[in-house]
Amino acid sequence: MCGIFGIFGVENAENYAFYGIYALQHRGQESVGIAVSDFENIKLVKKPGLVLSAIRKEDLEGVSGFLAIAHVRYATAGRSGDFNAQPFLKKTVLGEVAVAHNGNLTNFRSLKEELLRMGESFEYDSDTELFLSLIGKGKEVPKGITLHPEDREYLPYLFYVLKKVSGAYSVLFLLKDKLIAVRDPYGFRPLLMGRLKNAVLFASESCAFDILGAELWREVKPGELIVVDKKGIRSYLFSQSPKKAMCIFEFVYFSKPESFIFNDWVYTIRKKMGEVLALEEDVSADVVVPVPDSGVVPAIGFSQKSGIPLELGLIRNHYVGRSFIEPTQELRDVRVLMKLNPNPSVLKNKRVIVIDDSLVRGTTSKKIVSMLRKAGAKEVHMRIASPPVIGPCYYGIDTPTKEELIATKFSVEEIAKFIGADSLRYLSLEGLRSCVEDYRNFCDACFSGVYPIEVEPEVERLR
Repeated sequence: MCGIFGIFGVENAENYAFYGIYALQHRGQESVGIAVSDFENIKLVKKPGLVLSAIRKEDLEGVSGFLAIAHVRYATAGRSGDFNAQPFLKKTVLGEVAVAHNGNLTNFRSLKEELLRMGESFEYDSDTELFLSLIGKGKEVPKGITLHPEDREYLPYLFYVLKKVSGAYSVLFLLKDKLIAVRDPYGFRPLLMGRLKNAVLFASESCAFDILGAELWREVKPGELIVVDKKGIRSYLFSQSPKKAMCIFEFVYFSKPESFIFNDWVYTIRKKMGEVLALEEDVSADVVVPVPDSGVVPAIGFSQKSGIPLELGLIRNHYVGRSFIEPTQELRDVRVLMKLNPNPSVLKNKRVIVIDDSLVRGTTSKKIVSMLRKAGAKEVHMRIASPPVIGPCYYGIDTPTKEELIATKFSVEEIAKFIGADSLRYLSLEGLRSCVEDYRNFCDACFSGVYPIEVEPEVERLR
């Protein structure tokens, strides 16, 4: 996952972009970048690390403008640090263009090989660069679209790019005088549109608007391209899929609970997951303990539905980042020990039901169970507010191979033994699907093994 933010029509847009992308820090911790235009030139600041520590006041003093895009990176492969930090900036037939991308292109390998045969050179090892490398290679106006006079010269180049790429993408393009937002026809990744007085904003989640006092306007539709410039706002539906494939894992883990995505509130869906998990329960316990932070909301639902009191048996150190999105297993292990501390006052001699959002590799759960037992818990029953992860995600989540997924190798009973729990239960796939309005509009391939888009063999997942 990554986080993207864009704003058009405000003085010192770089400052708004800084705070907007800071609100999306949970979506990526590898690097941060901001591209800014003053309607004449695009300037770029990219740094490794977290937003608040990486971008300093002096970094933004020379990049003032009226429109900007920003990105926080979550890497699953490729070089870390600032090498693959976005936005990318490249000279094209349209002049300089910057791009920020959340998602994963499933035909990256074949497109890159095609461009290499055409003599194209690549500066990065991320699939995002394809959005820029394909500009100028052809023109396309989708059937049924009539272009506004302002868009006739340049949009056919971008429509050609969108025709060539396949997979999951929510993208922001920055031209010197235009901000363009695009969402793939399946709608895999969220992309919201907001407004702040006369300014127009885009973000991966609505929480980025809250920090700026902006208003949530609407979602960018699957298959929609939106242009914002001095002439106004223009929308084009460039492609329509017969079905949607919104990522259900956004509700499970990635998005913040106060965010609005996929036409619903994350908090509402996440709480339902806990409620349904409680309905599927058959074990008695004294307390419900959430694994903070993403286990808190389903634990609230579980506690209220089951009648078992909720207690903070694990206390989080909020100065430590999210362990799931660390690039190596060694770093994930260290992060778990750094960020969670057991609370013996509510655990000693208690039968504990511990609620977590997901169980992917099992190593984090093993350490949590051990913590609870050392703090005096009499019984530890692990409950997961999502189904077993049985398939790798090719659309932007860090589950690249089946070998890393513990549920593909062991039974539920074997996993319970591995993590040291008295029992283990997952939310059923049917239970998860019942929590959203229409599960047929969601991609749950990581839980079901049913993939909405064909993926090239050994596709490189460079996010």
